[in-house]
Formats: sequence, structure tokens, C-alpha cells
Amino acid sequence: MGLAFVLRRGVCASLVLAGFAAGALAQSAVAITEPPTPLLPQSFGEWKVGAAAPSSGTSSVSLATANKAALEEGAPQRSQVADYVRNGHSVHIEAIQFNDRTGAYSAFTLVQRPEMRIGKELGSVDAVGDGAVLFTVGSSLVLISPATSADVASLKPLVQVLPKVSGGKGVAPLLPTFIPSKGLVEGTVRYAVGPSSYAAEGGVLPAQSLGWEKSAEAVTAQFADKRGKETLTILIYPTPTIAGGYAKAIQGAIGSMGPEFANAKVRREGELVMLASGTFSPDEAQRMIENIHMHQQLSFDKDVQPVFHTEVQKTFSLLQGIAVLSGLMMLAAVLLGLFLGGGRAAFRVMRGKPAASEPEFLSLHLDPQNKAPKFGPPQS
Repeated sequence: MGLAFVLRRGVCASLVLAGFAAGALAQSAVAITEPPTPLLPQSFGEWKVGAAAPSSGTSSVSLATANKAALEEGAPQRSQVADYVRNGHSVHIEAIQFNDRTGAYSAFTLVQRPEMRIGKELGSVDAVGDGAVLFTVGSSLVLISPATSADVASLKPLVQVLPKVSGGKGVAPLLPTFIPSKGLVEGTVRYAVGPSSYAAEGGVLPAQSLGWEKSAEAVTAQFADKRGKETLTILIYPTPTIAGGYAKAIQGAIGSMGPEFANAKVRREGELVMLASGTFSPDEAQRMIENIHMHQQLSFDKDVQPVFHTEVQKTFSLLQGIAVLSGLMMLAAVLLGLFLGGGRAAFRVMRGKPAASEPEFLSLHLDPQNKAPKFGPPQS
């Protein structure tokens, strides 16, 4: 008995030590993290990493010379540069991966020059010109130089191998979709997520007084047509209450901001605050901001799926799964019934009995044993 007790204690101690060892190994395994894959690949398409060859092409566009404080507001995560060669032609590629798609687009509008042509041949949005190709893919911003529109086709394989993002980080910024198209000067849309990027992109309002600490965002665009030249500024805040406070502050400040704000108009709708300033007449400026509404998010932002459609798809998938499961359970019940019923009948036939039989019932024979008494009239 004593020996058995000692053995049991030894087994328990071994199990405990094994558990601690497994836990220690698990903790050490969790602590070990594999380094992320490089932001830029060793090759894509016909391009391969190689020493840069002397080139006559030059570009004044560079991520290295961009406003550092403005880039930091987009929350950059990592960056990489590399030189690639194809058929004797070399390019220099700079890439920055930001925390989300919003930061990447803000950096795109910061670096993009007005003379560059905006398109969507590469990634979510691209700009070609001034000897460079600039584009965003997911939460990454990529600049290639020297490059022209003739190089765009050969650069498409790079888009496929760059990191992708999903969920909230992959949502395109909503604010730029409110910009009207009538009279818009191409290449003048600027999107800011902080005071440094707003000031660096030529914002017309005092950058430090717009409530960036309350998660404000701003978009600015230039307009020029027969009505004159106008700057449209749209700000968005988390709640209508916060937006209302800043709308009043902007309305009170524009009176002392110079002659270019003489015809300026301010309007708030929901979380949006809109300012039109420039040479448009007061009526034209008011008409411009009156035509901007929050419901435009459903018709302009094609990258974001409406919440209603998402919920409908989830509900449909759930009901479809329930229907399939119910059908499988019904089929299983039928097959089980056939197997049990048919098997029993086959067993009876093999024993020489009929496939079905009348059920037998046990009886307790509770019928009365004695005759019922008869009562006659009383005898006198």
C-alpha cells in the first residue's frame, strides 16, 4: 500500500513537471515571432533587384524629401527602398506601409504634384507625371522614378505582390468622395488627418485650430471655371455636436482672415463642416456647399460596401446554412429509418417469419370473477 502511494505521488509529480515544462515551452513559442516578409519583393514581372544604372531621367518627386511631420500623422509602420532593372532600364522604388488605407491616401495627396495625371491603373489610385509614378495599394504608398506612363503596364505585377489589408484598416476614406466634380481642377484634392499634413497641403484655415485631437479629418480642393476660382474645404468630426462647435468658430473667424474670404460661406450638415472661399459670388459659393450631403457616401464610395448589404449577406448565409443543415438531418433520419425498419424486416424473413407481425399485448384478466349481486324487493 505504501509503495503504491509512493508510485502515485511520483506519477503526479511527473505530470505536474511535464505540465510546467509544456507551459514554459508554450510561452517561449509564443514569444518567438517570425519577421514580416519584405515590403518590396526580389522581383516582379520582368523587373529584378539590381544595381541602378546611370539614367538621364530625373524626378523632383521623392518620399525621402516629403514633409516628415505630415507623413508621421498617417502612422507609418515600415519602409523600404530598392533598385530594379529590366532590359537595361533601371528604376528606384520607395515604399511606405501605413497603419491603414486612410494614412496611405493622406500621404499620397501630400506627395502628388498638381501636374501629375490621376488615374486608377495601378492600385486604388495612381498619379503619373514629373518623371515618376505614384500609387497606393492597401495601406502602402509606392513611388517609382524615373518612370513614365509607358512603364505603367510593366509595373502592374508589383501591385499583386504588395501587402493587402482587410477589415477597418482596408476601408477607403469617406471624406474625399464628397468633392463635387463640376469645375474641379484635376490633381488639387488634398486629404489631411492632422495639422502638419493640412498645413503642408495648403489648407486655408489655421491648422492648429481645427480639432485634430477630436479625430477630425479635412479635404481641400480647387475649382476654376466661368464662376471664378474657389477653394472648397470639408471637415468631418465624430459627432454633429462637435462639428457644430467648430462650424461656429470658423464662421466667426473668417471675417478677419482677409479679402479672399469676403464671399466665403460656411455650412454644417451632420458631422460635416463645409467652407467655400475664393472669387465665387456669395450665391455660387452657397450653392456649392448646399449640394453636398452626407447620403453621397452610398453613391460615391464604391470601395466600401453599404452596411445594409453586408447584414443582408450575413443573414442570407445564416439562413442558407440552417436550411442545408436541416436538409441533411432530414435525409439522415430517413436513411436511419429505412435501415432500422428494413433491417428488422429482413432479419424476420431470414428466420422464416413474416416481415411484419401483429403486436401482442399482455392482459391482466381483470374481468369480474363473481356474478353481480341482484337486489329484489324487500320481503314483508
